[in-house]
Amino acid sequence: MRGDAAADTGARTGLTRALLWLVVAALAVRQVAVVLRQPPGERLLDLETWIGENGVLHGTGSLYDSGRFTGTPFAGLVLKPLTATAQQTLGVAWTFGSLLLVVALGLVAAKALPGPVGRRTALLAAPVAISLVMLSLPVRNALHLGQTSILPVLLVLLAWFVVREHRAAGVLVGVAAAFQPVLLLFAALLWLTGRRQASVSAGATFALATAVAWAAAPKDSWTYWVHHLAGAGLGERPDSLANQSLHGALLRLGLEGPVEIALFLVLAAAVVVLGLRRAVRYAEDGQVLLAVAVTGCVVVAVSPTAWQHQLLWVLLAVVGKVGKRASDRLVWPSVVVLAVTLPGTMLLPNIEPLFPVRDNILLLTALGAACLAPFLPRTSPYWQHPVPTDYAKPVAARWRRVPLLPFWRRVFTRPNLLLELLLIRVVYDAYAQVRLAARAGRPLAEEHGRQIHAIEQWLHIDIEHWVNHAVVKIDWLREFFDYYYSTFHFIVPLTILGVLYVRRPADYRWVRSSIGFATLLALVGFWLYPLAPPRLMPGLGFIDTVHGVQDFAKPDYGTLTTVTNQYAAMPSLHFGWSLWCGVVIVMLAPKLWMKALGLLHPLFTIAAIVATANHWVLDAVGGALVVAAGFGLTYVLSGPRKLVSDEEREAAAGPVEASPSEPVGPAEPVADPGPDPVPAGKVTASGT
Repeated sequence: MRGDAAADTGARTGLTRALLWLVVAALAVRQVAVVLRQPPGERLLDLETWIGENGVLHGTGSLYDSGRFTGTPFAGLVLKPLTATAQQTLGVAWTFGSLLLVVALGLVAAKALPGPVGRRTALLAAPVAISLVMLSLPVRNALHLGQTSILPVLLVLLAWFVVREHRAAGVLVGVAAAFQPVLLLFAALLWLTGRRQASVSAGATFALATAVAWAAAPKDSWTYWVHHLAGAGLGERPDSLANQSLHGALLRLGLEGPVEIALFLVLAAAVVVLGLRRAVRYAEDGQVLLAVAVTGCVVVAVSPTAWQHQLLWVLLAVVGKVGKRASDRLVWPSVVVLAVTLPGTMLLPNIEPLFPVRDNILLLTALGAACLAPFLPRTSPYWQHPVPTDYAKPVAARWRRVPLLPFWRRVFTRPNLLLELLLIRVVYDAYAQVRLAARAGRPLAEEHGRQIHAIEQWLHIDIEHWVNHAVVKIDWLREFFDYYYSTFHFIVPLTILGVLYVRRPADYRWVRSSIGFATLLALVGFWLYPLAPPRLMPGLGFIDTVHGVQDFAKPDYGTLTTVTNQYAAMPSLHFGWSLWCGVVIVMLAPKLWMKALGLLHPLFTIAAIVATANHWVLDAVGGALVVAAGFGLTYVLSGPRKLVSDEEREAAAGPVEASPSEPVGPAEPVADPGPDPVPAGKVTASGT
């Protein structure tokens, strides 16, 4: 790029970098506040049990008598001097010190990215890496508990990417292994990659640290290394969900005793062999950070106990590149980031056949990184230049400022299915959580209910009571509306999205965005205007046909439960989503009878929500408004739904012929269009 274009790009990159560092600062402040706001007995729980007034490190007996200390004897030896520090001062210093370790870890990881690295990536990598590390479940868990699990990861990264002298690098790996013995696998990686002096130094440092701890605390060392087999029997029950290792997964599957131990040893040996071979291959390819991440994922899988605060290695696997197409490049990093930052209950629904996957999501991600993910080598032609995405060109908009986000480019091809399923699941769970968090007291919700009822009476549209009682008298009609209200709310929108994903991928992207915006706007309504639906209004005589007879005399009647927010009635997403379905069907359905059938769904839905006394008529009006706003926002931000095909563009441009006076030869080199060119879109059979 030349001139102002290059300057503008540089300015945008600088502004983005500044905003990302502000995000880092905000996250750091929030993490400190979350930890230090907790009462003394609820924060830094592990640190408190180690070095508090009644901590195990204060006593003269064994470290492991109480079962509260799970570290190595060397870790106890290192932590013991901290018992002389004032408890309040130590808590603050420990929290800030842990955050400094997180910042250092993110900086080292950003510098260790395999090259070649573009200028923009180099500028933005550090704040992005620190933010991801800070948001990850292992770091949040370690900060809450006061654990030392961040330190061994940083020591290993320093040994590989900062310290150049082999012996010093080995010392760092050996000290890390003295805190977590399975990290000796990094000494094996050093040996296999040709750094044998560092490997020997790591083994010698580990042996020396263990020997010093044994000499200082022989009884504790015997308990840890012999009685508990390197700490395998310490801490929580190994079959708890917190243990994301192969051993924990096998125990949760019901295996136990010699059979489980034998199977675990066989699987662990296979993972070690396969994982280290892959790590060596990536290290020789120049992807050293990926090699370290793969080895760390092997550590997670084969450890007898891999608690949540020890799983930071999984996040480092985000640096691997998977997929030949540019449109697939985000799948692997998205899976890793979501698995490491969100609980499994947000990623998968509460369906029993999915429990083994949901309960072991971090272990499965670690195993995928260690043994399965087809990371591209740097010699691959797709490493720097993946198969580009064909971006479609939108038709001209009616207003000059549309699209407001010109970088929001749409394509005719369908998006990656795994990413879409993850997106839908995470967004819906976030919607459910925010809706539940929009807490309101019963008096305020009932006051808003009386306001809505008064407005409807003034407008002469207060038909809810008449419709509700008329339907109750007809059994089959009441059962029909109860079933329609409870069932079609989710089935119809998901069916439409599924059909469009398969048959009309370009339209799928557009309608998916519109329903997403409508849902977000509805959440704002739930938060700002909690409203009691007719069935929760005492004294008005409504009959709750879906939930049965209610006892208004109970003081907690109608309050928030653990299931749902009873007062999230304005706007009505039951009607809003059904209206969205009707509009999409009318716009896209090829047959007239399909369009007519699509219009029936919102009509049946508004009848159902009124007949069952779950919504006021004005709630449906609110639902219609947020859906209209959702379609409007999609238009304003991304442009018109219609896209220009190659054929239409070529027809508009007319035939292009070479000038007879100038021979056709190799094209002159042109200026670099930037890191993300926009090639012409192509219409496929499914996109027409």
